[in-house]
Amino acid sequence: MTTQNSAATATEADASRPGRGRATRTRWHLFILLLILVTVNYVDRGSISVALPLIREEFNMPPELVGLLLSAFFWTYALMQVPVGWLIDKFGPRKMLTASCVGWGAATAASGLAGGFVSMFIARLGIGVTEAGVMPAGGKLNALWMPANERGRGATILDAGAPLGAGVGGIAIAGLIASTGSWRWAFIIAGAATVLLGAAVWWFVRDNPRNHPKVNDAEADYIEAAHRAEDAAIDGAEGTGKLRNYLKYRSFWSMCFGWFGFNGVFYGLLTWGPLYLSEAKGFDLKTIGWSTFVIFGAGFVGEILGGMLADKLQAKGVGTNKVMRSMLGFSALMVTLGLVGTTIIADPITAVVLLSTVLFFLRWVGLFWAVPATLGGRKNAGVLGGAMNLSGNIAGFLTPIIVGLIVGATGGYTWALLYFVGSAVIMGIAVISLDYSKRLAI
Repeated sequence: MTTQNSAATATEADASRPGRGRATRTRWHLFILLLILVTVNYVDRGSISVALPLIREEFNMPPELVGLLLSAFFWTYALMQVPVGWLIDKFGPRKMLTASCVGWGAATAASGLAGGFVSMFIARLGIGVTEAGVMPAGGKLNALWMPANERGRGATILDAGAPLGAGVGGIAIAGLIASTGSWRWAFIIAGAATVLLGAAVWWFVRDNPRNHPKVNDAEADYIEAAHRAEDAAIDGAEGTGKLRNYLKYRSFWSMCFGWFGFNGVFYGLLTWGPLYLSEAKGFDLKTIGWSTFVIFGAGFVGEILGGMLADKLQAKGVGTNKVMRSMLGFSALMVTLGLVGTTIIADPITAVVLLSTVLFFLRWVGLFWAVPATLGGRKNAGVLGGAMNLSGNIAGFLTPIIVGLIVGATGGYTWALLYFVGSAVIMGIAVISLDYSKRLAI
């Protein structure tokens, strides 16, 4: 029955496929949809940070409890990464992305109905479970749809939705709160929109380019020929996909620690950044929204430019290791210097400029979403992407709690910013020690 269904699907796709002629560019349209998806993902994920001054006042929460609430999402999000990566490899990204959209939209709307800390905490746990499949599925689609020489742009288009969503979310959620007069309605509206997005994902996403009705034979042939050439040229071969087989390799651990350090900075600024601007810099809700847009908008621009630069350098013949290590090592240096500057200079406008610089260079590390396909091949990109994202979201789980304890103990944000500096150093060591040119032989 499965074979008959697959054959029928392929026949229907072939019947509606555009003629050969010039190659279509459906793969780029797919990644624009993924950019929108991840943007909405981070609007919903970060909405609590924008509304936090109001939620904190309503629920009467001390800093330590705020940190616990901000970390709740990451508990289940991190826990689900490896299982969901396995499910993506087994059932395909299309089904997992659609289910994720519907689930996290419902959980976001439910958070708007929370009556106190406990119910809000449970809703955040639910958002973590349902959002877990988005980024590993995107990494899998990057492996399935993109030739190796386009994966840098594919990875950064996918991941650029994170800073764009954080930036747009600051304005969108602040605007919804202002227009409805309630943070609760803002969450409900955002959740309903996300459920509708699930229908668009199911309609457009396919697990195989050749099965997509908008892909003509020329584009499908181009992608498949590039994959065959990649398999013939790369050092190493695809294996069974069992995660334990990768644990003996330095590059696997460099991938994990690089993403751990990256998220120590990014999630720290995403969760505590708006409250930092409110309490340390005296910004009101409107100013927080626009400042968040500027800071994370700089990250979006930096990520897109970083992906274009990486692919351009490789197209000129610069080796993959040289491109990735030099770009990401420089990124780590600029992030570290920008965070140190933020701790020293007290001026609010300068703080926004420095944090914008931090996000611009930090988001170059979005290139890491090409690494699972490099290290594990197309077959194992889902489980390796899940392992990488698990590592990053351990930092997501720990960082809000640690920052809450630091702020509660010191009454300020200086040591919290220095914690972010430490995360940037871990990221820097990892990104220059990873071998970006060798598939791990398992």
